[in-house]
Amino acid sequence: MVLISASFGLFCQVLILMVTLGRDRNRILAGRIFRTSAVISAKLNPLWHFSLLGDAPRELGPMVVISNHCSHSDSFLISHVPWEMKWIGKSSLFSIPIVGWSMSLSGDIPLKRGQKTSVEDTMAACKAYLERGVPVIIFPEGTRSESDTMLPFKDGAFRLAVEAGVPILPIAVEGTRLALPKHDWRFGACTAMVTVGEPISTHGIDPDELEALKASARDQITRLRSTIREHLAG
Repeated sequence: MVLISASFGLFCQVLILMVTLGRDRNRILAGRIFRTSAVISAKLNPLWHFSLLGDAPRELGPMVVISNHCSHSDSFLISHVPWEMKWIGKSSLFSIPIVGWSMSLSGDIPLKRGQKTSVEDTMAACKAYLERGVPVIIFPEGTRSESDTMLPFKDGAFRLAVEAGVPILPIAVEGTRLALPKHDWRFGACTAMVTVGEPISTHGIDPDELEALKASARDQITRLRSTIREHLAG
């Protein structure tokens, strides 16, 4: 059923792109179809119980959204937020049948790790989306954490926000670590939630002085995760 949902989503994306050819430069509709198919796929998985905790804006202006990263399933959970945003993903993900093709049709941005030119191209693509009013999402840890402890935050997402003059929006996921563990593609049973924080202004911040901004964002994600844990425990 999950494969059927993803395949139907891909078909709808192709259809929408044909209908809106040249009129949806940011591929907002194609992106929303992909994120919706991810939500449906999660609901069809009997081992997963994913949901959004609290309120979330229906639309976002240009922002750099950041989240902690625990599992391949994080993208299925984060897709429960009601706005469209463009994702950065490892270039290898874009070659995966159906899912990778849908990422490309959504206008998501591939990144080849360790290649300077690819990093520069990725940041340029992000800035172009932000200039057109479209938010982007980046995992500042750079990879999935294998424990409940967040890895150190890299500078990229924060430097991008400062240079583009847009806010950082922290969101947090909790409970997904066993859904699709790192180095394993087998589904695990879990109950997980995503919740949305408050935007952090980057106005007046020096691009070379990012530690305070990173600390503020990390603290907010830590508090958001605690809120989810309390809710799940209750």
